[in-house]
Amino acid sequence: MGRDDLTAQMGATVALVVLIDLAFALVVAALLEPWLAGVLATLGLASTAARYAVLGGFVLCVLLWAQLQYTRRELLAEADADPIDPATHPDLHARVTRLASLADMRVPAVAIADTDVPNSFAVGGLRTGTVVVSDGLVETLSGDELDAVIAHELVHLKNRDALVMTLASFLPALVSDEYSLLEETVPEPQRPVVWGAALLGGYLLSSAFIDAPLGSLTGLAQFGVAVALTVVVGGVLLGLFATLIVFLSRRLSRSREFVADRDGARLTGNPAALVSALATLDETITTPERDARRAYAGLEGMCLLPHGFERGDDDGFRVETRSHPPTEERIARLREVAVELERAV
Repeated sequence: MGRDDLTAQMGATVALVVLIDLAFALVVAALLEPWLAGVLATLGLASTAARYAVLGGFVLCVLLWAQLQYTRRELLAEADADPIDPATHPDLHARVTRLASLADMRVPAVAIADTDVPNSFAVGGLRTGTVVVSDGLVETLSGDELDAVIAHELVHLKNRDALVMTLASFLPALVSDEYSLLEETVPEPQRPVVWGAALLGGYLLSSAFIDAPLGSLTGLAQFGVAVALTVVVGGVLLGLFATLIVFLSRRLSRSREFVADRDGARLTGNPAALVSALATLDETITTPERDARRAYAGLEGMCLLPHGFERGDDDGFRVETRSHPPTEERIARLREVAVELERAV
C-alpha cells in the first residue's frame, strides 16, 4: 500500500468515525430528551427538534473532546508512560530529535513506559504527538535497531495515522470498560453519594414523562423501567457503533504498519535494522494471552507489535489479534525495501 492509498483510507476512516459519533450523539439525545424536556423547555427550547439539536450537539462536543484529549491521557496512563526531557534521557531524546529532523517534522514529546516488556507506540495530536518506548525496548535493542523503531513511530505521527487511531480507540475502550471517568475523578468513599445524587436527580427529572405521583409504588416502578430501557438501549447501540469502529481501525492498523515499516526504513536507510528489531521483539514476547473481553483495537493495536505492555498470564485465554500483519510478512516486505535501496545506490 502506498502513502496515497493510506491517506485515502485514513480519510474514509475519520469520516466514518465522525458519522458514527454523530449517530451515537443523536441516539443519546433521543434517550435523554424525555428526561430533560422540562428543563430545556424552561430555557426556551419548546420544540422537540430544538432539544434534540442542543443535546446532540453537546454530546458530540463531549465525544470529540474525549477522543482528542482524554484518550491521549488514558493511553499514556495505560502504558504507565511518563514524559522525559533531555536532561534525564539525553541519548534517547537526541535520537528522536535527529530522526525528526531527517523526517522534516516537529520534534514530538517522548515518554518511557515503566515495564520490561519491549514495545513502542505513537499517540497522535492535532499539532504534534508523543512517541512512547518502554524500558525493555531500550534495554533489548541495539542503537541501530532503536533508531529503526523510533523512525517507524515518527512516520506514524507524520502520516497522521497515529491521530486517526487515537480518535478511533475511544468508543471501543469505553465498551470494554477500560475508561471510567467516575473512578478517576471521584474518591471511592464518595462514589455512593454521587450515584445516589444521580439517581435522585433522575427520579425528579422523570416526573416530566411518568404519569404516576412521585413517591408512589407505580411511579417508582415506571422510573425503574425507564432507567433500565435507557441503559440497555444505549449500551446495545454503543456496542454496535464500537464494533464498526473496531472493524475500521483494524483494517487501518494493518495498512499503516506496512507504510510505517517502509518509510521508517527509508528514513534511516537501514531496513536490516528494523528487520532485526522486529525479529528480536517477536521472539521476546510470543502471541499474547489476554482476556477475550479486551480483544479490541486499542493500545495493543497501536503498538509496534500487538502484545501491548503486559506479559500474558499462563492461565489466560489465547487471543489471536488481527490488528497487525504477521511479523514474517512485514520482514519480507522490508527485505524488498532493502533491495530497492541497494538498486538506487
